[in-house]
Amino acid sequence: MSLGTRIYAELRGDRSIWAIMAVLSVFSILVVYSSTGTLAYREMGGNTEALLVKHFIIVVGGLILAYLAHLLHYMRYSKAAPYLLLVSLPLLLYTIAFGADINDARRWISVPFVGITFQTSDFAKLALILYVARAISSKQDYIKDFNSAFLPIIVPVLIICGLIAPADLSTAILLFFTCVSMMFVGRVALQYIVLLLLLGIVVFAMLVLLGEFFPDIVRSETWVNRVRDFVDKPDGGYQVQQAKIAMANGEWFGLGPGNSIQRNYLPSPYSDFIYAIVVEEYGIFVGMLIILLYVLLFFRATRLVTKSPKAFGAMLAIGLSISLVLQAFVNIAVSVHLVPVTGVTLPMISMGGTSILFTCISFGMILSVSKYIESVSE
Repeated sequence: MSLGTRIYAELRGDRSIWAIMAVLSVFSILVVYSSTGTLAYREMGGNTEALLVKHFIIVVGGLILAYLAHLLHYMRYSKAAPYLLLVSLPLLLYTIAFGADINDARRWISVPFVGITFQTSDFAKLALILYVARAISSKQDYIKDFNSAFLPIIVPVLIICGLIAPADLSTAILLFFTCVSMMFVGRVALQYIVLLLLLGIVVFAMLVLLGEFFPDIVRSETWVNRVRDFVDKPDGGYQVQQAKIAMANGEWFGLGPGNSIQRNYLPSPYSDFIYAIVVEEYGIFVGMLIILLYVLLFFRATRLVTKSPKAFGAMLAIGLSISLVLQAFVNIAVSVHLVPVTGVTLPMISMGGTSILFTCISFGMILSVSKYIESVSE
């Protein structure tokens, strides 16, 4: 048996989703290497190869985690969901109080003795999606009254999103709407979805008020400034203008790998604005291909919803896919000035340790559902 045949046999589940993850990983390695020149000179004396090796190891490690996650039966994630949610609460509280201050935001905690940082919101996001999928699936036939919807679903969503929001509002909002979408797909009574939306607005208003008294913890001034820039500057602020220049430079076929000009002027070209670098180097056609890959991921996950014999598998697949695709589209929308600057990464492409690792785990969980459906149909 050839190596290719053995690998194909090992990778069970939806081959299209495996292919999407592989293609995005390749683009990540290529574009991150190209866009980290300024970062390398600032932090590593110009050693871009060191950053490339580090990023390559993270991507490969993420793919290994995806493979391991897809081996587990997805119902194990249902059993683990309440415990993961409980672990996420003290992690988020610790981050708010003692988190490492990077780029004027406390989103990370430093792991003792190893010198690396860990973004707790990525863990909490995955834990909450697992928990909501479990709560909806276990009560699917009777989520029509207050007791079955409020405490099991609405309260955890408000608490987790409320704890993420002070340092990372964009992630909290995306997670909030992911949970709302899961409730809609899970046929939760409409009045409770509306109740969650109203309570979400109340929590947001409270956070803005707290930001007046605790600006070091709640970044409400940053939120207001970004919205004001979006409204008052039709051409966008400096970041968006540089992103637009980058995409204009790329035209249809791009400047070629490694030939980006705007990577030297665009803030965070390897994370928040990496899509602009993709278009500049590889052109509009490849930029459209990236969008199509995320759309294909969503449709393949939707297919799992219609075929899954268990409600938890359906809710898990749709929840994780909505989270990934919504985050991708918001990141892309920032580069083309459709929404205010958010700071969210492009899943599987932007540079980032915990972001890539948890994105890969999410892919693995979706593939676990797909693998089970495939085995049942055989």
